[in-house]
Amino acid sequence: MPIVTRFAPSPSGELHLGHAFSALFAAGEAAKGGGRFLVRIEDIDTSRCRDVYVAGLLEDLAWLGLSWEQPVRRQSDHWDDYGAALSRLDRMGLLYPCFCTRADIAREIAQAGGAPQGPDGPRYPGLCRSLSVAEREDRIAAGQPYALRIDMDKAMAMAGPLTWTDRREGVIRATPDLFGDVVLARKDVPASYHLAVTVDDALQDVTLVTRGRDLFAATHIHRLLQALLELPVPEWHHHRLLTDASGRRLAKRDRATSLSSLRRSGLGPDDVRAMIGPC
Repeated sequence: MPIVTRFAPSPSGELHLGHAFSALFAAGEAAKGGGRFLVRIEDIDTSRCRDVYVAGLLEDLAWLGLSWEQPVRRQSDHWDDYGAALSRLDRMGLLYPCFCTRADIAREIAQAGGAPQGPDGPRYPGLCRSLSVAEREDRIAAGQPYALRIDMDKAMAMAGPLTWTDRREGVIRATPDLFGDVVLARKDVPASYHLAVTVDDALQDVTLVTRGRDLFAATHIHRLLQALLELPVPEWHHHRLLTDASGRRLAKRDRATSLSSLRRSGLGPDDVRAMIGPC
């Protein structure tokens, strides 16, 4: 079976050397097996994503010498796909509305003397999990904002033991309970990263998910969602991360040097490849 990979940036800023490494890595893995390389725009966070960045990142990728299969999938055009997945999980009795604010959660954790730590910080203490159906309906009818969380204990019991395969680490036992009852949708963002990428990878027939090691832990959740939604299971390859001189991971929020600025300074694609090293 031909390998299908994807590079899936969020258009909330300009691409930097770390993105170049990830894109070149994914494209290279697809090329090894005569496969397909896709570009996907992960723009579900409409408050931070901008069209100008979409145009810029596609220009950067073309400048690097990459080509990809058309059309480019934009997540913001496919809310119905994510809504269908949420509806299915809801019919399975696995979702519940959470009305807690960040302050509510922090206060509960402080009063309890702490909370178990997950990969993303303290796990949600389950304040809304035990609300009655009537109370949930009353709060929703009153217009209270809420997020949809997955009942992790129920979900894991329904899915049973799961594993996933990373090309570097081998077979991994899935432990999504490390995250607790994660949010799968909010009023302002109708699908979380976890849900959207899982659905997209299945719809796009991705067979090898390549991404940085900072997302290794998230794969536990994605494997669970694949099992619950009866989606195909790809392989994963979590590649190394590029860092700056101080050893800090390159990131948009830290204003890592952009590819467009390197291009304006007169550097070319071969210079970028030399800077990032072998993929």
